[in-house]
Amino acid sequence: MITVILPSSMQERTRGSRRFTIDGTTVGEVLRNLERQQPSVAGWVLDEQSRLRQHMTLFVNADAAALDTPLSPGDELYVVRAISGGLAATAAPDGDPAPAPVEGELLVGTHKGLIVLRGARGGPMEIAGRQFAGQAVEYAIKDHRTGRYFASVTHGQHGPRLLYADDPLGEWEQAEGPAFPESAGASVTRIWVIEPGVEDGTVWAGVAPAALFRSDDCGATWALNEALWNDPSRPQWEGGAGGLCLHSICPWPGDPQRLALGISAVGVWITEDGGARWRNANKGLVPRYLPEEVRASTLMHCVHNLQRAPLQPETMFMQFHGGVYRSDDAGTSWNDIAAHTELPADFGFPLVVDPADPDSAYVIPMVSDQDRVTVDGKVRVYETRDRGASWMVHSDGLPQTNAYLTVLRQAFCGDGHTPMGLYFGAESGDLFGSVNGGSTWATLAKHLPPILSVRAGH
Repeated sequence: MITVILPSSMQERTRGSRRFTIDGTTVGEVLRNLERQQPSVAGWVLDEQSRLRQHMTLFVNADAAALDTPLSPGDELYVVRAISGGLAATAAPDGDPAPAPVEGELLVGTHKGLIVLRGARGGPMEIAGRQFAGQAVEYAIKDHRTGRYFASVTHGQHGPRLLYADDPLGEWEQAEGPAFPESAGASVTRIWVIEPGVEDGTVWAGVAPAALFRSDDCGATWALNEALWNDPSRPQWEGGAGGLCLHSICPWPGDPQRLALGISAVGVWITEDGGARWRNANKGLVPRYLPEEVRASTLMHCVHNLQRAPLQPETMFMQFHGGVYRSDDAGTSWNDIAAHTELPADFGFPLVVDPADPDSAYVIPMVSDQDRVTVDGKVRVYETRDRGASWMVHSDGLPQTNAYLTVLRQAFCGDGHTPMGLYFGAESGDLFGSVNGGSTWATLAKHLPPILSVRAGH
């Protein structure tokens, strides 16, 4: 089957959908079959003689294509409006922006500072600058709602702090928090993640020891979520190798009351009332690192990464400490999607969900918890397009000989574009990128300090 991706200008004709799975062996056959399946698009891409309309362009994966271009199962066929045909510099007649070079920006948190890379998306990227020299930047992100950048920085002597800026290469201002109130009897040791919320001005932060903080002023000041901190089960909470950390925050698009968290090593926590009450949700997870007789009663579920599919919020994907899982009920229960598949191992940390396709996710497997490096000395990214029923390997352009890399949980990201841009960095200091959904890769940087996080700024 072939995935067809239509331009946004045609969404009104397909009730908001842009992606379709169609059978066919050539581009022309697939487009004719698309017209039979979706009669509302007939005549929009092909004319009445089944010829490509003058101002349409076709790509298969990342390559230009014609109607007689042969296709293989799993290929992606992109239908794009050509620059010809009267597209103005600002907008097309039906409201689509004119194609233009897309500027890319990567925020790379390392053991020795924040490194900012910039360049045309799909072209060479260069290091534009470095901030926080000599300090560990655990995580850096841009809030695309406001344009504000955040950086979690840990000083070797002075501990962690959160900073924000309008320009990552400009002046940074320190936030008030996250910090525990005196009554909590605890201190923040690491700020693991910053996540934009649903409501205007709301930003979330996850820290160690595992706690959730909320800001309602775009990250300037922070307050502890008392309900999670004071959960009666907390005396039983235990951390993983990285400590007791809240590293994944998954808002529900359009509903500020619903939030899911991933905590190592006490599993998934869910609220449906804005954080006033929480429930633990580990049904279906199998902690193979524990004796079989205690697995049913333990809280010790070591979630490594948790992500929600924005277009289908009840769908969630998880990289576990031994296992890759999917939930179809917003995290209440979990299904193993790694067993009996093409994955060479089910241990790992990084995970990316395609925001345009709730059936698609990417992982980077590692050997095991005893050997946390890429399997067989080959750097490979695995993608599912069918919710974990099968996985395909992406390795073109990645090291395949004696490459024993470790990719940490925050060091893999997507950029939200179509085709999907993917970027990841390793503790070796190597940084890789793809702008065609992982089909081919390029080395973007070498010899950086050990990489802790990678996020796309543009």
